[in-house]
This record gives sequence, structure tokens and C-alpha cells, in this order.
Amino acid sequence: MTAEALRRRAIWQILLFAAGLVVLTVISAGSVYLVNQARDDSKWVVHTIEVENRINGLLLEVRRAESDLRGYLLTLGPEFQDDYEKAVAAIIPALDRVTRLTGDNPAQRDGIEKLSAAIETRLGQFAREIDLIRQGQPDKAAALVREAAAGNTTAAIGSLAGEMIAEEERLFRIRSANADRSQTFAASMTGIGSGLVVVFALLSVWLVRRSAGARDDAETRLREANLNLEATVDDRTADLREANNEIQRFAYIVSHDLRSPLVNIMGFTSELEELGKNIFRRIGGLTGVPADGPSLDVGDMPLDGPDKQLSADFSEALGFIKSSIARMDRLISAILNLTREGRREFQPERIDTRDFVETIVSSLAHQTAEAHAEIHIEPLPNIVSDRLALEQIFSNLIDNAIKYLKNGVPGEIRIRGRTKLGYAIFEISDNGRGIDPKDHQRIFDLFRRAGTQDKPGQGIGLAHVRALVRRLGGTMSVSSELNAGSTFTITLPINWNASNRNADQ
Repeated sequence: MTAEALRRRAIWQILLFAAGLVVLTVISAGSVYLVNQARDDSKWVVHTIEVENRINGLLLEVRRAESDLRGYLLTLGPEFQDDYEKAVAAIIPALDRVTRLTGDNPAQRDGIEKLSAAIETRLGQFAREIDLIRQGQPDKAAALVREAAAGNTTAAIGSLAGEMIAEEERLFRIRSANADRSQTFAASMTGIGSGLVVVFALLSVWLVRRSAGARDDAETRLREANLNLEATVDDRTADLREANNEIQRFAYIVSHDLRSPLVNIMGFTSELEELGKNIFRRIGGLTGVPADGPSLDVGDMPLDGPDKQLSADFSEALGFIKSSIARMDRLISAILNLTREGRREFQPERIDTRDFVETIVSSLAHQTAEAHAEIHIEPLPNIVSDRLALEQIFSNLIDNAIKYLKNGVPGEIRIRGRTKLGYAIFEISDNGRGIDPKDHQRIFDLFRRAGTQDKPGQGIGLAHVRALVRRLGGTMSVSSELNAGSTFTITLPINWNASNRNADQ
């Protein structure tokens, strides 16, 4: 399967997962909302039923009180009196419960006010009737009963209660319909969500099976490719090793052969210098200086006019030639050193890094004092590595930190370290002149330097340090800004295994 097909498949899988997540979220949120709505609607249905029951209970207590009072009036039996008193005592609490339950409905609040007034009127009639009976005037009490009946007070109470019950029945029908609709929506949402979940599950199973099939095919091809992989890797490794050795031999031969003509140039330059002295001595003889007189430098000869300018140009040209020869000699020596270092096999050993770095710092004490600098060594992790390579790495970096401090500013160099995931991380930071960010990669190139060239060097040190760090299985980086100091970071394995690395050199 091509990379494009794999990418499209990955995109479809991500989209499917996102769609499933969105659907599940919507279904969950919708289900929760609809379930809560259905519960609220059901609560209002139950509330309506309770209001109806409370109104009917209130009517029942009023009628019981009226019936018991008539029985007491006719028989004067104490049992009727007790039942009457219980019924009257239950009317007010029943009325209060109905009032609380209907407080959410403005129409019912108006009805409960009228009902309360009618019940208070009837309770007043009950009180006067029972007082007349207790006073031994049953005839007046009976007349009062007939008067109350003629006034239709009880009928008015029943009528008002009936209106309230009718209102609650209307609300019951509406709320029942709302509850049924909410439950239907909740069930529909659950059913649709379940169906979509099943669809996404089937799609996921299908995609997983396709991916498993593609993976099996890829594993089969990988096994087939791996049949000859080891031999191919060995051949390529041998080719790379031979090419590396050839490059090193070539660099050694080239640098060695370059030195021969350089020696000749140096010799002929010396002869040319002596010849120039003789020529300008003879010119000076023509101006009054004996040709066989004491030997004088070209610049000390009494020459006039064009001869003096010619002498100065000659001396300047010889100076350029000598400085170029010296620089070429240093570069050739550096190439030879790099070639020899590349052929050296590293020997790992356990190193007490702090003592090791303190020894290097002690060897640079004279340069440190001249630069008015202080070097602070913080705790450093111990590692297993090549001692000589580490010495070259730390010596070069600390020496550079001292060399490129800012003039007139007390130097501060700090060396610290830590460990992370099997690697030791060392940082050498300073408060020196810093490096322009655009030159951060340039400084690691061979024979390339950055910034003001007012310090001796050939542009080899950092390139050599990075090569050593890479051979030790690590990495190297720099963080710096102009006039803000520099921090070089070295990451090396805590326990370096030399067998594989040396085999590749």
C-alpha cells in the first residue's frame, strides 16, 4: 500500500473516530436532557394528581363535619360530637396543603382564595350551630342548619372545589401529553443513538479488519525483504568502512604531499629574501653605501624615492607570502591531526567527570587569570567513555569560553550537568561576546569562523569537537546571542559501548 493510501486511510479512521465521538456526545447530552425533561413532566403529572386528591380530601372533611353535626343535632350522641370535632380540626390543615400545592398556578390561587372564604363562612356556621346545641337550644340550631342549607354555602364550596379539580384535570391532560412526548423522544434518541453506535462499530470492525489485512501483507513483505537485509547491511557497512578508510588515506596523502611543495616554497622564499637584500644593497651602493659593507635589512638601507617604495613593496610581499605559508602549514598539520584522530579507536573507561574537568580547568589556570575570569564547576554525572576524546572536547570548549570573553568585563564560566533517559547532558556557558544566531551552524564547519577574527585559530576546533561527540554517540548544540554569552550543550551516553562504533570507523 502506498504512503498516500495509508495517509487517506488514517484520515478516514480519524474522521470516523471523531464522528463517533461527536455522535456519542450528542446522544449522551440529548438523552440526559430528555430524561430530565421526562422526569420533570412526570413530576408535574404526579403534582396534578396530588392536588386533585387534596381538594377531594378537603371536600370530604367538610361533608363529614356537616354530616356529623346533623347526626349530633338529631341524637345528641357523643360519638357524633367526637367525629365532628375531628373533621373540623382536619379542614384547616387540608386547606393549607391545597393552598401550598396550587401556589404555582395563578388561576388556582384565585380559586383557593374564594374556596378559603367559603370554608371560613361554613366553619363559622358550624361553630354557631354547635354552640346552640350545647346551650340546649336544638330548635334554634336546626333553624340555623336550614338557613345554611338555604344559603347553599356547602354547594358553593363544592362548586369552587369542582372548578379547581376541572383546572387540574386540564393540566393533567397537558402534562401527561408532555410526559409521553418526552419519553417518546428519549426512547427515539436512545434507539437512534444505539443504531448509530452499531453502525460505527461495524465500520470500525471493517476498518480494523482491513488494517489488519494490510498489516499482515506488510509484515509478509517485510519478512521477505529482511531475508537479504542482513547481507545487504553487511555489504553496505563494508563499503562504507572501506570508503571511510580511503577518505582518511586520501586526506593523509594529500596533506602529506602538500607539505613537500610548501617546504620548497618556504626555502625559495628565504632565498628570495636574501636575494632581495643583495639587490637592494647593490642599489644602495649606487647611492653611496658600499656593496661589501655591513649587512643591513632592506628597510634600513638608505634608499630614496622610487627605490624606497620598491623596497617597502618587496618587504610587504614577502611578509604576505610568509604569513600565508605559515597558515597553510598550520592547516596541513590540522588535517593530519584530524586524520590520525579519525583512525584512533576509542577505549571506554569509567570517568569521575568532576575531577576530570577540574584537572582541565587547572591546566588552563594561567589563561583564566589573564582573562580575569572565574570558572564554576557544578555537580557533574559520571560516565563511561573515551578519556582522550573527552579531554579534547572539554579542553576546546573551556578554552574557547576563556578566549572569547568580552574585554573589560569579568568573565564567568559555568560548567554543569544532568542526566536524562540514559544520557548525560553537559553545558558549558559563559558571559562572553556571544555568537550571532545566523552563524550557529557556520562555527561547526571545517575552516569556518564567525565574528571578529582577533583571536588565533584555524576554524578546526569546534568541527573536531562535534566529530568526536558524534563518534561517542552524542549530539552537540549551541545557544547564543551577540553580547549575551554562549551555552554549548553536549549530550553523551552514560554508558558508551565502543564495539559497534569502533567497527564502523
